[in-house]
Amino acid sequence: MAAAAEGVPATRPEEPARDDAAVETAEEAKEPAEADINELCRDMFSKMATYLTGELTATSEDYKLLENMNKLTSLKYLEMKDIAINISRNLKDLNQKYAGLQPYLDQINVIEEQVAALEQAAYKLDAYSKKLEAKYKKLEKR
Repeated sequence: MAAAAEGVPATRPEEPARDDAAVETAEEAKEPAEADINELCRDMFSKMATYLTGELTATSEDYKLLENMNKLTSLKYLEMKDIAINISRNLKDLNQKYAGLQPYLDQINVIEEQVAALEQAAYKLDAYSKKLEAKYKKLEKR
C-alpha cells in the first residue's frame, strides 16, 4: 500500500500480472490528503480566474477594435459621399456646357455634310471636265 500512495501502481493479488502492453489494469484512485485538495482547488480557481480574465480582456479588445474599424469605415463612407457629390455637381456642369455647345456642334455637322456634298460635286465636275477635254482633243484632231 505504501507503493500505491507514492504513485507506483499496485497489482491486486487476485489478478495475475500481465506483460501484455495492450491490456491495461484498473487501478484504484487514492485521494490525496485534505490539505492538498484545498491547495489544488485554490490553485485551480486562481488559474481559472486568470484564464477567464484573459478571455474577457481579449473579447473586450476585439470589440474595441471593431468599434474603431466601424468609426474609420464610417469616415471613409462620408469621404466617398463627398466625392460622389462633387462628381455629380461636376457632371451637371459638364452637361450644361455640352448643352450650350450643342447648337455649334450641330452647325459643324451641317457644314461637314455640305463640305462632303461639295467635294462630291467637285469630283463630278472634274470627271465631266476630263470628258469634255477628251472630246475637245478628239474634235481638234479632225
